[in-house]
Amino acid sequence: MKLFDVYPLFDINIVKGKGCHVWDDKGNEYLDLYGGHAVISIGHAHPHYVEAISKQVATLGFYSNSVINSLQKELATRLGDICGYDDYQLFLINSGAEANENALKLASFYNGRTRVISFEKSFHGRTSLAVEVTNNPKIIAPINNNNHVTFLPLNDCEAARTEILKGDVCAVIVEGIQGIGGIKTLTDEFVNTIRQACDETNTVLIFDEIQSGYGRSGKFFAHQYYDVKPDIISMAKGIANGYPMGGILISPKFKPVYSQLGTTFGGNHLGCAAAIAVLDVIKEENLIENAAKVGNYLITELKKIKGIKEVRGRGLMIGLEFEGPIKEIRSKLLFEQKAFTGVSGTNVIRILPPLCLSMDEANIFLERLKKVI
Repeated sequence: MKLFDVYPLFDINIVKGKGCHVWDDKGNEYLDLYGGHAVISIGHAHPHYVEAISKQVATLGFYSNSVINSLQKELATRLGDICGYDDYQLFLINSGAEANENALKLASFYNGRTRVISFEKSFHGRTSLAVEVTNNPKIIAPINNNNHVTFLPLNDCEAARTEILKGDVCAVIVEGIQGIGGIKTLTDEFVNTIRQACDETNTVLIFDEIQSGYGRSGKFFAHQYYDVKPDIISMAKGIANGYPMGGILISPKFKPVYSQLGTTFGGNHLGCAAAIAVLDVIKEENLIENAAKVGNYLITELKKIKGIKEVRGRGLMIGLEFEGPIKEIRSKLLFEQKAFTGVSGTNVIRILPPLCLSMDEANIFLERLKKVI
């Protein structure tokens, strides 16, 4: 049997990781500035993480959500403390797409509406509702195109307010920082405009923090740079450092109803152990502060490099826009300089390393990038 060929693959077989470095099966070492799509938050093979999941799987890896799982309660308490949303409710699932699916479904249960506002170049996942609010016609199958969504320009206050005030909008969904869209940040005016308009019309405001959350921006969630609170926050990627997991944080104004939401694998014992270990390391090693410090340094230094049109982002979520296609630059970084990076479109390189990236490693990357440019 062959694999269903949906990914263009580099001819590299990664077999080992440690911190911000990975190795292939030929023994080549690479500096990881991408973290497997922003998933590796605390670094590859962190000893505490390895110990925590090893102990858990040796005890109990899974049982159903029909019984009490004390690890879920511990995770909810710990997460509320570290992110500042201790009065919110946590629902655990398996991925970012599922997080957005459940966020949108919950919003529609709440106000009974069906129209959603999303934004140009957004990405929210590949499942039914998640892909419908994603602004990429190439991945929206006919069965997903149900005319629920109005796409607006990002940071256009007038357009957003006009649409929301029509009063028929179920939810507004927006990324804390646009990831696949090119590392686009939001303006203060825009965030406050959509929050106020949602309040006036009983519209649910959903912040997608799947890529920008869990400390990546230099705050736990990227929207915390603004003086707003969303109604629902979706998260995944860095939540369990590679173990498949996602979740939504839900405002106290939502009252749970049995059977509205559900999951088989979500919040399982092994996943919760992994997620708790991640919070341990984030706190003990000050990784959010490190992301802010090293990220700010990288952004400052990258802006000095000739040949880069624009540097965008916050913390360790950085986009490098070039005048032309970056395929050759990225390829040379990978194969000649042994540095993994990501892309957005044809002319933006994405930098999404583990949050433990050191100043020395940041400088190594800067030197390797300069050699390629």
